[in-house]
Amino acid sequence: MTERKPPGVSWESWFEEQIRQAQEEGAFENLPGAGKPLPDLEESYDPDWWVKKLIRREKVSVLPPALELLRQVESEFEKIWKARDEAEVRARVHALNAEIAKVNARTAEGPPTRLGLLDVDSVVEEWRTRASRSS
Repeated sequence: MTERKPPGVSWESWFEEQIRQAQEEGAFENLPGAGKPLPDLEESYDPDWWVKKLIRREKVSVLPPALELLRQVESEFEKIWKARDEAEVRARVHALNAEIAKVNARTAEGPPTRLGLLDVDSVVEEWRTRASRSS
């Protein structure tokens, strides 16, 4: 569809030709959502609908970095408590510590962070205690 409209051809007929060619090439077959109702039809009109969808789709945070870090730590601990083995727990805590160190080193806006690096062995011990209770 990078070709230019030929001179002397109306825009409408040129577009129709492009659509016909795409149909013949199968460009409209097996599209995601085909045959499904349009989402959000029942919702009232919101002029900022596209911004909200973009934020959800791109997982953009509007929180200051320190608060986003708290949310991330909380979410990660839910995964840590469900981990199957100690190696996974240690890997997740190390990754979390790297993120905490990064945010602590460069947070200049919003409230200051109040998180220090996590003690990996303490988290592993807590994970073992929780795992033994659920068994």
